[in-house]
Amino acid sequence: MYIPFAQMPENSRVWVYQAEREFSDKELQQIHHRLSQFCEGWNVHGNPLPTSYTIIDNQLLVLAADESGLGASGCSIDSSVRALKELESQLQVNLTDSGKVSFKPQLGGKIQVTSALGIKSKIQAGEIQADTLIINPQVNSKMDLENVWISAENSWLNKYFPN
Repeated sequence: MYIPFAQMPENSRVWVYQAEREFSDKELQQIHHRLSQFCEGWNVHGNPLPTSYTIIDNQLLVLAADESGLGASGCSIDSSVRALKELESQLQVNLTDSGKVSFKPQLGGKIQVTSALGIKSKIQAGEIQADTLIINPQVNSKMDLENVWISAENSWLNKYFPN
């Protein structure tokens, strides 16, 4: 059951998916169509699950589920991943690979995405600095989205910066 994102409870569970590039206007229309359709039918064992989505910076997809009644089950989460994989195929982007880090090199800068395995070299090269904004991997609820971007020094990357 689709609910506008603004009306979702603050404790709604969220999943953040990162694309390696911004979406075009045409792609955003496709995403809105597919995710609205998906959310309308998202259910847990045949019971409607209040769900929604939003798109941040034309590059991050956020799915939300109000689990106060029924929690999202493994099967229902699998169905959301299938919908995202369809979008990946249609749009030729990678959304479901969790081994990447999104960062903004400067305030208002374009989001860049890199492999988590190569993040240390980006820091050593000065491409990511202590005050660089990175995606917060600790975001689990709608309320947490207020802090979807955090400075690298306040993240797990802190270990790579000299103290």
